[in-house]
Amino acid sequence: MENSYLPSVLKQFEYYKSLGDKTIAQLTFVDLQKEFAADSNSVSIIVKHIVGNMLSRWTNFLTEDGEKVWRKRDEEFIDTFKTKEELLLAWNNGWECLFSAITPLKEEDLEQIIYIRNQGHSVTEAINRQMMHYAYHVGQIVFLGKLIKGTKWQSLSIPKGKSLNYNKEKFNKDKGRRHFTEDL
Repeated sequence: MENSYLPSVLKQFEYYKSLGDKTIAQLTFVDLQKEFAADSNSVSIIVKHIVGNMLSRWTNFLTEDGEKVWRKRDEEFIDTFKTKEELLLAWNNGWECLFSAITPLKEEDLEQIIYIRNQGHSVTEAINRQMMHYAYHVGQIVFLGKLIKGTKWQSLSIPKGKSLNYNKEKFNKDKGRRHFTEDL
């Protein structure tokens, strides 16, 4: 794991951010606020929740509990964004907080114990926990984007009917170790 986990984690987080970025770019502000059912979450609300979580979890995460006393989680599920630009600013601030916390880490930091709601986690466990949480919500954002855009959706992965071409391109390259996001 030495010298591979942290670079891989950063690339994975960058990948999930890019999926969110590319989805949000395809949507209008009205689209971002669309809720499909009572008590469902819009893209805007999911973004607000992810940002609240990121700011709480990654601010001083090595020395403070990841559930900050200043976090108001219930308010994250009330859409208060006034513009798409405001939403994007919050989105980018959340990711910047995450990247600023993880980028300087060293392999020897990974076994340090940190706390989330007084529950101890190694740094590795905390990173994995949050990565899966963000992947879950980014998947929701992408799914909602696809529903909203319908046939106008610009695929973020291998488009339907294009797998053979995609695989052919991949197998035409030399074998080598690389992160899957390097070819995106």
